[in-house]
Amino acid sequence: MATAQETHKYPGELNDVPGWFWPLDQVLFSWFLERQESLDTRGDLLELGAYLGKSAILLGHRLRAGETLTVCDLFGAEPPDAANRAEAAKSYSSLTRQAFERNYLSFHDTLPTIVQAPSSAIVDEVAPGSCRFVHIDASHLYEHVEGDIGAARDLLGPDGIVVLDDFRSEHTPGVAVAAWEAVLNRGLRPICLSSQKLYGTWGDPEPVQEALMAALRGRDDIAVTVERAAGHRLVRTRAKIKRLSPPPLPVSRYPAPAAEPEARPADPAPVPGQGAQSRTARTPRPPRPRDRTRRLALDLLPPLVTRAVRRYRAARRAGA
Repeated sequence: MATAQETHKYPGELNDVPGWFWPLDQVLFSWFLERQESLDTRGDLLELGAYLGKSAILLGHRLRAGETLTVCDLFGAEPPDAANRAEAAKSYSSLTRQAFERNYLSFHDTLPTIVQAPSSAIVDEVAPGSCRFVHIDASHLYEHVEGDIGAARDLLGPDGIVVLDDFRSEHTPGVAVAAWEAVLNRGLRPICLSSQKLYGTWGDPEPVQEALMAALRGRDDIAVTVERAAGHRLVRTRAKIKRLSPPPLPVSRYPAPAAEPEARPADPAPVPGQGAQSRTARTPRPPRPRDRTRRLALDLLPPLVTRAVRRYRAARRAGA
């Protein structure tokens, strides 16, 4: 059992885990996986590129009996080429397998199957046609992403879902080229687009598109538009507000303690022999604007006139 001092190292909820897995994609991941469950679509889950485990934790939450989640990442191992080494040094220098495992085990009893190797090794670790959902978020270099997409095509079963991260980010043109090349030349059929991810299939996209649009029409926090390009129907999704209604998320075993209610300041003790109004009597009344104006006028009058006015006011008060 972790001590109170140690629990600060563990995420109290999914969004405490660092990473770029935005709420809109949390909603979409959950919807696709729940739909597969409702249709009794069987198969394993695969993630290429895990960073610190944010999306892997959600994937593990959707596993059913007999299914496996496999995560493939370098986790600090030697990259396969110079370009990949430069990318890892720039973007993932703090990534360690220990940090991933600590985060994952904060939500799950057992670790997924971990392949600590370049993503190209995954075809030797996972059986062809065995997966129902593949998330590609490893390298941003065209050559690697092109190979990861090819691996996903071989590893997915019929109507399986592939998700390509960073397909439109300004700093990842290699992913964009590989993604749209797969759409135009390699049979990948887009289902929907989020701000960062392309969801697609090598099966028929229309049934899942219709079901997705019907589900999202009932939400007021996600906008949906439909466009066509190169013979493909593109369903675009966009978060309307910063805080979307979240899907059911895995629960950490180290939740943050509930915040204590803010204490109300105690009233000052009454002065003996005086009633409740004594507190008011001890509190000076702030001067009203009219009083301040009168004092200012007196200060500006000649001293002789000022003294005469003050004597007149004192005499009236005494007479009263």
